[in-house]
Parts: sequence; structure tokens; C-alpha cells
Amino acid sequence: MALTDVLVRQAKPKDKSYKLVDGRGLFLLIMPTGAKYWRMRYSWKGKENTLAFGVYPDISLRDARLKRDEARLALAQGVNPKVEKALVELTFEVVAREWYEKHMLPTKAPTHTAMIISQLERLIFPHIGILPVNEVKPKDLISMLKPLEARGVIETAHRVLQICGQVLRYAVARGHAEHDSSAALRGALPPRLHKHHASITEPRKIAGLIRAIDSFPDSATVQCALRFSMLTFQRPGEIRHAEWAEINLSTAEWRISAEKMKKTKEKKKNDPPHIVPLSRQALEVLQRIREFTGHGRYVFPSIRAIVHGNMPMSEATIVVALRRMGYGKEEMCAHGFRTMASTNLNEARKTDGSRMWSEDAIERQLAHVEHNKVRSAYNQAENLPERREMMQWYADWLDSLRE
Repeated sequence: MALTDVLVRQAKPKDKSYKLVDGRGLFLLIMPTGAKYWRMRYSWKGKENTLAFGVYPDISLRDARLKRDEARLALAQGVNPKVEKALVELTFEVVAREWYEKHMLPTKAPTHTAMIISQLERLIFPHIGILPVNEVKPKDLISMLKPLEARGVIETAHRVLQICGQVLRYAVARGHAEHDSSAALRGALPPRLHKHHASITEPRKIAGLIRAIDSFPDSATVQCALRFSMLTFQRPGEIRHAEWAEINLSTAEWRISAEKMKKTKEKKKNDPPHIVPLSRQALEVLQRIREFTGHGRYVFPSIRAIVHGNMPMSEATIVVALRRMGYGKEEMCAHGFRTMASTNLNEARKTDGSRMWSEDAIERQLAHVEHNKVRSAYNQAENLPERREMMQWYADWLDSLRE
């Protein structure tokens, strides 16, 4: 059934986006935010394509149908309307989607790209998506950011402005725009509030956490992941995605490829791996868990995939385990094992001159990026012996707390 003006106007948002079909490929996409987008689905050389016509009510039902008819005429003449439209009307949305497909999808992690496209579609396109990219003014960006600032989501507002700046700089580089209007808004937003990861750092409380982990009843895999996190203090994502192919039990090393580490400009696919020396206690954890997961890919697989081991542990598993042990979100989080190690290793180094490891060794073990590439390569090679000693001392110190 064809759409009517009343039906389009009265369409309400739902928990998930949905479509109202008009006919001949035209449909209205209603987002959970209430934004309404005109789209047309068509086939070009055997492949499905979608054409964007703009946002309702800026584009009325009548306007959308006219645009659909123009696109179908172009198809009948052997012209791809998507290419023709992009050449004629380089809107912010057209350029942003091109930037996303060329610069985000091939290089960034899926979780990061999903966040980017979500913020583009929910927070940016409804405000400036239909504007010609060369006509986006600072006042347009300010009107988009004001609701976010009013809600108190300052971090989100900064990310939205950052994304807009990246798109506009891409447009300048491609010759679609003359300048990046987001640059005029530097300092316009309140500063970000930097939150530290909740962590237990007092030895007495660490002892209690160790005993809680030792008595964790629900899953041997989760218990081992908790203990391995404490002993290696790598990022939660790196723990979850640890693979048996990266572990060398004979040399007591875990080598994590640079592309699996936290995404930064300094870390490239051809960079050397991050080496984690494994203490005697960490090796014992791996020997124990190998009995359950050694036949699969991941050291700590998802419980649902433990038979084949082809799916990593869920991102929430460690957090849920900490909550079940009675540790609230303000007391301890999955990242907290890193702060725990950093605090106590630095304290031991400062208070006892016999400790042989340096601050560089601690930073290297935490995989904090070294901006000086020559120094970074030197540290990777030269810090390893002292990091081995440091990791074994830390594991023994944790054991002493348990006792």
C-alpha cells in the first residue's frame, strides 16, 4: 500500500529502526531517535544498492517520489543514480559515508567502526547530513552539539565534533570543501572529564581479592582468566583474545601481534609483537586451562563455544565475575588489574633500591606506547631481562599476600 502524508507524519519511533514502503523501491526508514530518512533500493549490475534522498520533513513524500522517478529514469538510461547523485549533490552524509568506507572500515576494529557509524547516523546526519559539505558552518555544528552538552554527555559531544572534523578534512583533501569549519570550535566544549579505572591497590585488599578468585565457584575458565589477568596485567581485550598459537610454554612468553594491541597511530601491522614474559605462576594457570581449552584457538573461549574454542570470552564475563564476588563498579573493574600492578611495582621500585627494574620496564610491560620509535625498539629488546625478573617478583609478591 502506498504511503500518505498523514501516515508518514504520524509514524512513531520504535526500539529498532523499521521501514514504511511506498513502492517502486522507495521507503521511509524510521530510526529509534525519531529521525526519518527517505531511501530507495534498486539493483545495479546484479548488486543491491540503496540511494539516500534526505530527511523528512525537509524532503516531503512528494519530493521523495520525484527523486525516485528521476533515479528510475537514470537507471533506464543505463546510469547509476547513486554515482550521478553524488557528483551533483555532495552532501555531508555522502562524503561522510565515503570517508567511513575508505578510512574506517579497512583499518579499525569492528567495535570502533560500529560506534562511528552509529554516531554518524544517530547524532550527526539528522542535523547536518543533507547540507552540502562545503556549506557546513560552525553554527551548524554548534546547534548539533548543544543538545549533547545540555544532556551532560560531554565525552560524546567531543567525539561527535572529532568525527565531523575528520570528515570535513577528508572533504578538503578530496577537493569537495574549502576548509574544516570544526577547527573554529576548538575550546567551545567543556573539557573532558578523565575517569580513572576502578582498582584495588592496597595489599590487604588485594589479598582478599586473590582469595575470592581462588574460591570462585562458577567456571574454571573464568577463574583462570581472572588469575591470568592479575599475573600479566594486559588489557581485557588482549586477555580475551589470547590464542594458544601466541603462547610458548618452553620459552615462557606470550607474543601478542601489534595489530591485536590497542589501536594507535604508532602501532602498525609490521611492528614487532608485544612480549609478555610469563612467570611460573602464569605458566601454571596456562597448564591448568590447557586441559579444558587447549584443543581450540582461544585460551579463554566463550563458555558457549568451549567445545570448539572458536569464539573468545565475552567482554562482560570478567566484569560479571567481579560483581558476583561482591566487588562493585566503583571498587574494581577488568582494567583495574593494570592499575593494581602499576601502582605496586612503582612503589616497590621506589622504596627498595635492590629492585632492578626501571620505570621504562613497567611502562613497556603495560604496553604504553613509546612515541620515540628508536627508543621503543630499544626498549623492546633491552627491557626483556628486567621485565622477566619483574614479572616473577610480582607473581611471588601476590602469592605472599595470599599467605
